[in-house]
Amino acid sequence: MSEKKKESVLAGFKAFLMRGNVVDLAVAVVIGAAFTNIVNSIVKGIIGPLVGAIGTKNLDVYKSCLKDPCGIDGNGQPTGVEILWGSVLNAALTFVITAAVVYFLMVLPMAKYLAKVEARRKAKEGVKETMEITELEVLKEIRDTLVSQRVNGGGTGPARTGPTVTGPAGSRDAF
Repeated sequence: MSEKKKESVLAGFKAFLMRGNVVDLAVAVVIGAAFTNIVNSIVKGIIGPLVGAIGTKNLDVYKSCLKDPCGIDGNGQPTGVEILWGSVLNAALTFVITAAVVYFLMVLPMAKYLAKVEARRKAKEGVKETMEITELEVLKEIRDTLVSQRVNGGGTGPARTGPTVTGPAGSRDAF
């Protein structure tokens, strides 16, 4: 039974690896890691200095002390309890800025592109559907005309329609 269980576990693992999701996930992680460098350089090189022009460039220096005095004693040990709220604020701002860069430079343009592609596809389907409906309507009209001609003509061929004209020999022909 142990061999069967090992075999089924290995078969299940193989099936798991062969699904497309694992490969897609691996590709996404690699691309995400590479894209992180791009986003970080945009934040550091462009957005960080713009934010720094308004305020300070490094928020990590901001902190509060719960127990006074905060600092380092003579033995090099920290005294007091420091709350490093500047680091938290810096991380939160970095996250918001990074999310904004990703959204406005990647997600929004890709969504607009995919919407245009979908609109084109639906337009093509609409034209094809209209053509199919039009062809179906024309075929129904032809069928109805043929049925009415049989009924009007007594079933002995197509019924003649149009004005009756007397010819030179006195015969009456229908056009």
